[in-house]
Amino acid sequence: MGQVGLAGAFAGLSLFNNSTAVTFDPSVSSLLARTGEGALTTLGTTNAGGSIQSGCAINNIFYLAGSFSSIGNTSVSASNIASYTPSSGVFAALGSNGPNGPIYSLYCDVSTSQLWVGGSFTSPGSSVAIWDTKSNSWSAPPFKGFTGGGGEVLSITSNASENSLFFAGSFLTAFAANAIALNNTNNPNVPYSPGATPFSSSLVPVPLQGAEILGQPSSSDPEFSDISNILCPAGPDGPGNTWLAANGNGAVITIRDFSSINAYGVRLGNTFQSGFGTTTFSVTSIPDNTVQTLSYINPSTGQNMTCTATCPLSTDSSILYQDFIFTAPVTLTGIQITLSGWTGEAPGLHMLQLLSSGAFASSNGNLQSCFSPNPSNTTSTGQWTTKDAVTNIPATLQTVLVSTVAVGTSPSQAPSFTWQPYVSASGQYDVYLVIPGCADFQDCPLRTSVQVTVFPGGGSQPWVSAVSQQVQSDTTTLVYSGPIVPSSTDFVTTVSMTLANNPAGTGQDGQYELVAGSVALVLTSADVTSAAGSGSSGSNATSSSQHGFGFFEWPLSSSASIDATGTIPNTSETSLDMISIDLYNALGATTSSTVSVKAVAQHPSGTVYLGGNFQLISGSTSGVSNIVAFKSGSFISLPNNGLNGHVTSFVLSGNELYVGGSFTDTNTASTQGKLNGVAIYDVSSNSWKAMGAGVNGVVNSLALANGQIVVAGNFTEALNSSATGVPAGGLATWNVSAGLWVNSGGFVVGNMTFIGNGTSPASGQKQTQFVAGNVDTMAEYGSSGLVILSSGGSTGPLVTSMGVQLTSNVTNVSSPATLTKRHSHVRRGPSAWISHLNIGTLFTRQSATSSALPPSPPAPAPAVLAGAFWTNVSTSHQVAIIGGNFSFSSSSTTSSAVAIYDPVTSSISALAGAQINGVVRAVYVDQQQQLFVGGEFNLTGTSATGLALYDLSTQQWDTSSMQPLQTSAGSSVVVRSITSSIYKSDTVIVAGSFAQAGSVSCQAICLFDTTLNQWNPLGSGIQGDISSVSYAGSTQEILIAAGSITLGGLTTNVAQYNFADSTWAAIGNSAEIPGPVTAVTVNNGNYSSIFVAGRTTDGSSPFMMFWDGVSWSSVGSSLQGTTNISQLLMVPLLDTHSANSIIESDRMLMISGALSDSSFGSASSVLFDGSSFIPYMATVTAQGALGSISSLFYSLANFSFGQQQFLATGIVILISIAIAAGVVFLLALIGILWTLLSRRDDRVAKYNTSDDDDDDNSVQHRPSSLLEHINAATRTTILGAASPLNAVGAEKDENARKSIAAEPDPFGPDGSNYLRAETPSDAVVGTMAAEEEFARPAHARYSFDGTGEGELPLTAGLEVEVLDDRDTAWWYTRNPQTGQEGVVPAAYLY
Repeated sequence: MGQVGLAGAFAGLSLFNNSTAVTFDPSVSSLLARTGEGALTTLGTTNAGGSIQSGCAINNIFYLAGSFSSIGNTSVSASNIASYTPSSGVFAALGSNGPNGPIYSLYCDVSTSQLWVGGSFTSPGSSVAIWDTKSNSWSAPPFKGFTGGGGEVLSITSNASENSLFFAGSFLTAFAANAIALNNTNNPNVPYSPGATPFSSSLVPVPLQGAEILGQPSSSDPEFSDISNILCPAGPDGPGNTWLAANGNGAVITIRDFSSINAYGVRLGNTFQSGFGTTTFSVTSIPDNTVQTLSYINPSTGQNMTCTATCPLSTDSSILYQDFIFTAPVTLTGIQITLSGWTGEAPGLHMLQLLSSGAFASSNGNLQSCFSPNPSNTTSTGQWTTKDAVTNIPATLQTVLVSTVAVGTSPSQAPSFTWQPYVSASGQYDVYLVIPGCADFQDCPLRTSVQVTVFPGGGSQPWVSAVSQQVQSDTTTLVYSGPIVPSSTDFVTTVSMTLANNPAGTGQDGQYELVAGSVALVLTSADVTSAAGSGSSGSNATSSSQHGFGFFEWPLSSSASIDATGTIPNTSETSLDMISIDLYNALGATTSSTVSVKAVAQHPSGTVYLGGNFQLISGSTSGVSNIVAFKSGSFISLPNNGLNGHVTSFVLSGNELYVGGSFTDTNTASTQGKLNGVAIYDVSSNSWKAMGAGVNGVVNSLALANGQIVVAGNFTEALNSSATGVPAGGLATWNVSAGLWVNSGGFVVGNMTFIGNGTSPASGQKQTQFVAGNVDTMAEYGSSGLVILSSGGSTGPLVTSMGVQLTSNVTNVSSPATLTKRHSHVRRGPSAWISHLNIGTLFTRQSATSSALPPSPPAPAPAVLAGAFWTNVSTSHQVAIIGGNFSFSSSSTTSSAVAIYDPVTSSISALAGAQINGVVRAVYVDQQQQLFVGGEFNLTGTSATGLALYDLSTQQWDTSSMQPLQTSAGSSVVVRSITSSIYKSDTVIVAGSFAQAGSVSCQAICLFDTTLNQWNPLGSGIQGDISSVSYAGSTQEILIAAGSITLGGLTTNVAQYNFADSTWAAIGNSAEIPGPVTAVTVNNGNYSSIFVAGRTTDGSSPFMMFWDGVSWSSVGSSLQGTTNISQLLMVPLLDTHSANSIIESDRMLMISGALSDSSFGSASSVLFDGSSFIPYMATVTAQGALGSISSLFYSLANFSFGQQQFLATGIVILISIAIAAGVVFLLALIGILWTLLSRRDDRVAKYNTSDDDDDDNSVQHRPSSLLEHINAATRTTILGAASPLNAVGAEKDENARKSIAAEPDPFGPDGSNYLRAETPSDAVVGTMAAEEEFARPAHARYSFDGTGEGELPLTAGLEVEVLDDRDTAWWYTRNPQTGQEGVVPAAYLY
């Protein structure tokens, strides 16, 4: 399968259809659909001044909201919120009595089919409302809503487990202050130490009885050399309970458990033995060898502190131990503690414990933890056996239990398993079920789903969920999130598992398999109150209320009915509601309408991140602005005190929090201005990371889909790491895995206010999205100057954008006498019946002066002006070599003007060696893997100007094989065309503006012999400048040159060169062409069907002319003055249009450039059927102006678009490049194909030559042998013969013997089609012969052997009589000397 490339000066491209939007009104808000590949389609717009701020999907319906009164192309009346059904394309209002003010946030609860709405309104709820999609009705929320502050809800999101909603914005809350705290001090089961917190003391230590523990170098004193004594010391600091290092040395303690551990920190107790003690240390996790960042309480000040490489350990003997907590739970197999500083003789420790993430229980054996009264426990029913599972930590195994159960067994009869984890202290916990992946066990068909029931204790109801065990890799599934009370004699927290009520899958051999791994409890907060009241942080307040700001949590399962505009009772307060209280206090009670929380996200660890517009001025996070985290019951600052501008949006992906807003850096400018509008906070490393250098404006919305972060806002560029800009007019895409900005797929210029995902995609499909905002310009596809076209689209060709972005930081080169190059790739191998006619010398030249070529059409960088496909032998990929006016970055190097783009890998690379300085307008690859690069440039460090040769096989510039082009003083070399003719093998034709090549004088056009590395002139040459080159004849023996040409002192602008006799001649009357020509094409090699385009001599208007073999005529009179045509190309059709004398019914002329016409407005490519223009493609630049298409180029392999519909006319364009078969444009109608097949054995009556002697004979009949030549060429092409030439002789021989009295041939000389105009020459030249009753004389220019039956032999100079000349390739003639008749090549006669 070959490829087709479309190049030009554009950033966006759209295919015309009945709904193609040509202009946009930026005063309205447009809703766009975005495919998984990024292509954009307009769905509808709001009223003027309207805006769309949010959206989400339920059951294949998309809901959108903002501030508007109407929506859709038919202006459906809708107040601030509406629905859109993609399947029908219909917008609809949502009932009546909806929100009476702007809406800023939507949340779609798919499980209940309810739409939660937040904004600034008073009805049906205060700032919050609910739309029930089942009952189609509005209602207030169960908590009535919010007031105070700005009185608006700006964000509605779910918690990490999706069982409660977070409301954020600018509003006030009030909580009753009569809570009874259960855990407002350190864990009573753990010895007290000022170095611990309620949170850290609630973490159960990991039992290390089976671990490998080494302390080196160790003291030689046996009472202090056993490192295991300090894991859970049996007594006070002293012999048998303390470990000391060897005198004079630091020490390293290594603990390896050889199993996967979820740890949250370490507990260290110093030794106070005389002359010993540790002062500094560090902790490194195994196996990732990462030095962990630790947080701890300074015992002397009570302040929260952090450390990494040199953490201090207190030498105060009153401090029994200190707890050092990681930034988040870490999965590891061990740790290494380096004691780097000490007092006295050596360092030492009295206590060392590895703290878990909270609590835990394994299915196969649980050891007792230090300070715990008993280990975790398990119980089970049924038969369970052990299996070893590979963990995601190298060289570790985890033993699990499995049990089989017959398909169809009820859950009550199925095996069950219960974990009873030891929970040290009350707190808010996330409970996870660890499910080993089935891929390692190779038991995926056996897997099913299970029912998990969590009894959290403390009077709470059990929590039941269905969990799938059909997972390929190890998975941790959240099964509960909420309060858990400590284990006691009368109640133990349990997690039970049994077969689900509706098991998934079909099982294997009638069996299901249940897998019991482990459970992990992750402590998220130590602030839990009793069921009598849910207080905060150990507060002992007994009266009045506590105020909160900007945040509220509502459990989705809650059946309570409260009034959040008043005082919220303790029974409805959650542990995370402490966020609003702490935020109110941290703001110093400053809660104006400008202060707000706009984004909220919760990490699976329990940490909640808040972003918005705020400055904290009180408490431990004083000085923090715009983003803060709530962790372990209190606010903590992010690195560098947050960001220096407002935060508008979050997207959490794994351990990366993507942040959007109007900032440029952290508060301390720690990234040198690289956080422009977007940033990444890495949760695991507690650090900021840049996304390139951000964008050059404000970000309003973020969304994650298909491994990409899509950014919407008011900006024009996405900035790479070097701060160079890539066009991105309000929509930019960040590839998460590659860590760079990539093509967004579609193109838009505007202020985009929203990006969000549609409904979940089907298996194997990509996520679709919706985009909204004020659009200035939009294109369906976004790509910087190049797209690849292929077959397969439902309404047009598949358009694949470049996967990389070209940039514009290049030096423009301009010339008043240059123009954009038409495509440089030569078409090869036309069909056998193409004319050889050479009649240019029959017409009189009319002018002795020529005009300069018009200026090149605007091609602002980045623009691709030329391309060629080449198969890279090292990768076997077919790549596109592109040239133009652009730059790009590859391997940390910026290059310009020419590049190699690999569509398979979406990667771009530069040519090795010297760099081009200027603009490339033509590229061509010959069969020797030599790349010819032409344009208006110089090659750094060489004498090459305008033309350079690059050896693709050796990947280096060849500066010795080709002498440089030269020009006259005061001008520069410009190469606009590089082509070749199959008639002249191993040669390349270079054309443009130059005076000579090396020492060879060959103005404007020259032939380079690639075998001899030698320049040669074409005949006696021409004068002037050439813009475009095409070829005519079956072997391309005639070159057609167009531009501003003087031939023999007279202006012609279109000239032909005959390779056979090395002569130049004008084509037609040059006075009929109104000015210099910028583009030329020959219709399927037919010399009598040539199209040219250019601008009038005064430059005021464009023109397009058609040569019919006799004269030039205008065919583009409706084109407006701003039109610039860069390329003309004949393309075939799978369907047909009405035949005319200009263009056959099975093809059209594709006109590309920057086009304007009163019938279609503006376009970049149109189709011309001989009578009217049909718009085909439209492009726009990065600035939103009309773009242009410079060339369509294609590979050497056969390629087809497939059947594609364009416009309502049903015109189907099929670019079918069958070069290997020697056919460029050969497709036929079904009727023709049927006729040819059905009449393969038809017999035609022999032509009666005696009729020629009868002067009263009627109009001369066309010989059937002549028609059969044509039919043979067509038939063999359609039927797939190896070559259309193979059967020509035999076909002519056979049909020359047939009688005309046989059944009429549909292509023969019967009355119905005798004068049909299948080609322009049929309609013009052929008519002359049809009306002529007598033969006319002609002479043979060349000898012709005429060995095929039905052919007439010729000798050079022989006089013959032409009896029928209506076909442009073969004429029926008679030798008057012998009376013999037959067909001869038309081009052989004059």
